[in-house]
Amino acid sequence: MLCRVEQLGIVNYSDGLKLQQARVAARKAGSIPDTLLLLEHPHVYTLGRNAKRENLLFSSERLLQLGAEVFETDRGGDVTYHGPGQLVGYPVLDLKQHRRDLGWYMRSLEEVFIRVAEEFGITAARTPHATGVWVGNDKLVAMGVHVSRWVTSHGFAFNVNTDLGYFNWIVPCGLHDKGVTSLEKLLGHPVPMDTIVDRVIPAFGEVFGLEMIYVPSEDHAPARG
Repeated sequence: MLCRVEQLGIVNYSDGLKLQQARVAARKAGSIPDTLLLLEHPHVYTLGRNAKRENLLFSSERLLQLGAEVFETDRGGDVTYHGPGQLVGYPVLDLKQHRRDLGWYMRSLEEVFIRVAEEFGITAARTPHATGVWVGNDKLVAMGVHVSRWVTSHGFAFNVNTDLGYFNWIVPCGLHDKGVTSLEKLLGHPVPMDTIVDRVIPAFGEVFGLEMIYVPSEDHAPARG
């Protein structure tokens, strides 16, 4: 099976959401194969379906003054942060063509990044009762998904060269007793995003049994400001 890969650069969250929704509709209609959108967002906080407002430590108005938007979303999970230096991925997969099993899908997503971390000499793992990929007590990759008619949306956020200070303004994923980390922090130096993308795409294909093909994407709005 094929999987289209669209590398979008930096895209505002609202624009990325619209593009994602268009791809979901196209996948449901069978007009495109499975698709992986890869991008970065300007500073933004998103709240999942189960989010508690108290996990946002500042008001939306104050966060906007500080340069970060706030969005409520239909993904699973609580509150998280997206920003420059973080690789965000939105897989749009038809699980009817894979396995109709959300648990399998989440474990497979985690496996992608466990493998990528290993390529950098980092031992990452799953943690019981907490989705994502962890290094010790710190989350390296956050995950939150939505599934409609077995087509997936939302996905993962991999802290590569992320400014972790932005996590101080929230309780990440609603977990008071856990921290966050990044590849840069773990390695002691930044890693070019292109290098990460070149690792993530083949690992994604291997885990999901997909042939990854690159396609241009010209119908998304660029980030503003």
